[in-house]
Amino acid sequence: MYSEVSLNAINESGPFLTTLLFSVHDRVGILDECLSAIKNLKVSLTRIESRPSKTPGWDYDFFVDFSAENTEQLTQIVTTLEQITKQVKVVSASTGNATVEQVPWFPRKKSDLDTFADKVLEMGEELDSDHPGAKDPVYRARRSEVTRIAKTYRHGHPIPTIQYKPEEISTWGAVFRNLTAFYPTHACREHQYVFPLLIQNCGYREDNIPQLEDVSKFLKECTGFTLRPVMGLLTSRDFLNGLAFRVFHSTQYIRHHSKPLYTPEPDVCHELLGHAPLFCDPDFANFSQEIGLASLGASDEDIEKLSTIYWFTVEFGLCRQGNEIRAYGAGLLSSFGELEYALTDKPEKRPFEPSKTALQKYIVTEYQPIYFVADSFKDAQQKVREFAKTLNRPFSVRYNPYTESVEVLDNKVFFELEKIS
Repeated sequence: MYSEVSLNAINESGPFLTTLLFSVHDRVGILDECLSAIKNLKVSLTRIESRPSKTPGWDYDFFVDFSAENTEQLTQIVTTLEQITKQVKVVSASTGNATVEQVPWFPRKKSDLDTFADKVLEMGEELDSDHPGAKDPVYRARRSEVTRIAKTYRHGHPIPTIQYKPEEISTWGAVFRNLTAFYPTHACREHQYVFPLLIQNCGYREDNIPQLEDVSKFLKECTGFTLRPVMGLLTSRDFLNGLAFRVFHSTQYIRHHSKPLYTPEPDVCHELLGHAPLFCDPDFANFSQEIGLASLGASDEDIEKLSTIYWFTVEFGLCRQGNEIRAYGAGLLSSFGELEYALTDKPEKRPFEPSKTALQKYIVTEYQPIYFVADSFKDAQQKVREFAKTLNRPFSVRYNPYTESVEVLDNKVFFELEKIS
């Protein structure tokens, strides 16, 4: 069932970014007739989508997106189509300032992630004044070179190789040595199981920075997850949306050599030592994707809740294994100082419950005073799935691994999606 937006609810001033639903009987020329009628009203379509109709008596539903100049033109389009199809609904209409029954745009297929290529909040080639490399022109030029590669990357292409310099490899080596000494006693068993496989298959060594393409191929074979290069920090919405398609956005640049054991933002050490290993584990991969699927079309308020859940799990999560607590969060597994601290009695440890975790404030610049402990990745996945049902979203989604696309399920009232420009 699709819910209709009343034209009376729409402001008279335009333009309106609009989605129309109309249903037709299957006969030769019916779609051409409808599209010609729209064209005659001097309206250009930006999208058209069809699917078998779920309304009894109709064969196909069509969704069309366009920009209407004003309410009068929108009414005229609806009236004209009603003379041809007899069933027309405005399912979304928005201006730059307000939207009627608005659902934020979200990617529907893996290639849609290309829209995130040059959208970053911070870092990348632009560095804050307190960044260790902010006053190093050579480092800044190198960061700019690496981020340009990420900006031009597109879905389906091999991830470009970065020829890391000796100084960068030395920085990686210092991080690698310190962290691998802690993994046997502090990392979860899944991370410990996978890490030797990455050494064997992807070139994980103290004297070599693995290439994203090699790691991505290995992850794909294990769980279907892939890496995608990114310029810097994405918005929470864009980053979580990527997880829905089993895509992890990864930086390729490395931290400044003056502080090899510190970085104010995710770098290739954080990505490949902290995140990548666990994406080889099926249960963890499923859990991560569950958070991503819940983020598609979610409200800004719910995105904040989901990003907080992500922070306390994928980034700084602990898990119970037998009588011990081990680390699985990448923020811990890539920071030997906090990795050691997290497993002491100093911080508070609470059971992972998404509804409570989502409301917990977190600290970016210091060690966390509170960590959440999951019983298992499967248990965490199920809890996130149940939590997603409580979000204010008028539909649910399902990932199709064969087409690498998202299917919108009409088990709730569903407003067809409107891309916000």
